[in-house]
Amino acid sequence: MERNIAHLIAQMTLEEKAGMCSGLDFWHMKGVERLGIPSIMLTDGPHGLRKQRASADHLGLFDSVPATCFPSAAGLASSWDRELVRKVGVALGEECQAEDVAVLLGPGANIKRSPLCGRNFEYFSEDPYLSSRMAASHIQGVQSQGVGTSLKHFAANNQEHRRMTGDSVVDERTLREIYLASFEEAVKEAQPWTVMCSYNKVNGVFASENEYLLTDILKDEWGFEGFVVSDWGAVNERADGLTAGLELEMPASGGAGDRKIVEAVLSGRLPEEKLDRAVERLLRVIFLAVDNKKPNAAYDADAHHALAREVARESMVLLKNEDGILPLRKEGSMAVIGEFAAKPRYQGGGSSHIKPTKLEDIREEIAKSAGSGVQIVYAQGYDLQSDASDDRLIEEAKRAAAVADIAVIFAGLPDRYESEGFDRTHLSIPENQIRLIHAVAEVQPNIALVLSNGAPVEMPWLGSVKAVLEAYLGGQALGGAIADLLFGDVNPSGKLAETFPERLEHNPSQLNFPGEGDRVEYKEGLFVGYRYYDAKRIEPLFPFGFGLSYTTFEYSNLAIDKLGMRDDEQAIVSVDVTNTGVREGKEVVQLYVRDVQSSVIRPSKELKGFAKVGLQPGKRVP
Repeated sequence: MERNIAHLIAQMTLEEKAGMCSGLDFWHMKGVERLGIPSIMLTDGPHGLRKQRASADHLGLFDSVPATCFPSAAGLASSWDRELVRKVGVALGEECQAEDVAVLLGPGANIKRSPLCGRNFEYFSEDPYLSSRMAASHIQGVQSQGVGTSLKHFAANNQEHRRMTGDSVVDERTLREIYLASFEEAVKEAQPWTVMCSYNKVNGVFASENEYLLTDILKDEWGFEGFVVSDWGAVNERADGLTAGLELEMPASGGAGDRKIVEAVLSGRLPEEKLDRAVERLLRVIFLAVDNKKPNAAYDADAHHALAREVARESMVLLKNEDGILPLRKEGSMAVIGEFAAKPRYQGGGSSHIKPTKLEDIREEIAKSAGSGVQIVYAQGYDLQSDASDDRLIEEAKRAAAVADIAVIFAGLPDRYESEGFDRTHLSIPENQIRLIHAVAEVQPNIALVLSNGAPVEMPWLGSVKAVLEAYLGGQALGGAIADLLFGDVNPSGKLAETFPERLEHNPSQLNFPGEGDRVEYKEGLFVGYRYYDAKRIEPLFPFGFGLSYTTFEYSNLAIDKLGMRDDEQAIVSVDVTNTGVREGKEVVQLYVRDVQSSVIRPSKELKGFAKVGLQPGKRVP
């Protein structure tokens, strides 16, 4: 519908214009009824819709409507599959339409500077190229359904410790090449309707009033067309924020923010033209949502659950498979051990906490996949609510494992170990789980271990198990996905989107994380993740881009279409990939580049392209 937004703004009072720049309540933007400007709803994502029924809060304490819980971003990125991530976005958009939600708050594109960050489960990667492409696909999928997104948390928000007061001190080149690059291509390629600024300061200035970030770079340089919304409660001085380019304060400020804007305009500190431009950006998105609203929208919950299972399968990473112990045979006996098998950890904690439409039972799904030929016994093994070992539970697990052909142990990080709001202090799984693994290994040499966690863990117990499947936080369909992969009904194809260090001390940010007081210095510079491990020649536990398969692939005929090029040109790199094994499988082809001769310090390699290809045995794709 054509509207003259400038005419609407001209009819608004100063108070109405200022009022548009803060929320109506916790989740709604203000409208102006007399001018036909409606109120629209923004609510949490990014891996599922979290629309609360009643009292509002930001940390998932109150009930929300059922929605499909997809794997969180840590897993999604491990699929290395842009089209699959786009499909997730489409599904999320459909669910938002059905629930009358105009803007979904996500995706999160912050760089995984340290594996300790408590919110890493909802960020994509340590690499800005992979992160920005995953984010762009997510945004395109959601917005294809006429629902907006909010790319977050802009910028340099890489820890939860003192996240509301901390100052991220980072040099310009690192900021540009690593931390802003994770957002830049997502903004340019996908044009999210909104961008959410973070709580922290960046080089001494709060992100919410950082004109360099919000206006000079985001809007003027990158061409961002939407509006900037604060993270909930991330506003320092409202008038300064609006001047810097923060159009919307959330949640409602009880009129306090509105009054500050009015006072700033009346005093001449804030030109009214700047307020008008902010309102214009807000109205453009509001009417985008109105014009794209689908009446009587609904979605197929079963189809979305099936998609969640497909995505979970593609996102899980096979890290170890000694003696080809996986896939499991559908005969004999199996001990399923670990309370995670009975009480799965399928999503992260905090503002992205979803109430799933259904939740698969891991033990039931294993039994379905195994069929009648496998005798399965379950043992709890440990208590999720405690780190203390229970001798009775361990002995029970040992008895079950001793008489089985194989033991499948479910381990990982409980909710209390990682969440929005706090960072981890170590990379270990609970001590009772470690003791369980070693105890079971005393009586059973054939152990496959399934991990449920949102970020890397140290594995001093790795030598005691023959297989490790990194399931991340697999969403509501994790049970079936795990069973599909364990029994080989589907071939694992995930690749790590982050480095798993052998020890926490090896991480490049470790000496400067989480900083001193409110100041955290990014002294490692460009050398984040694999860039550092390569430069220092430190062998990680599992490298970025790593993941095993039940088949094998061969690369041949690598070619590039030019031997020299300017920095504004592109080169086409091609390679043939052949499935040389006996199973159908998918391979992620990864392209890294290196500046052979440079006047500045550069990493030894950087990701600059990737593609996921599926192949039948013996088949080749050029």
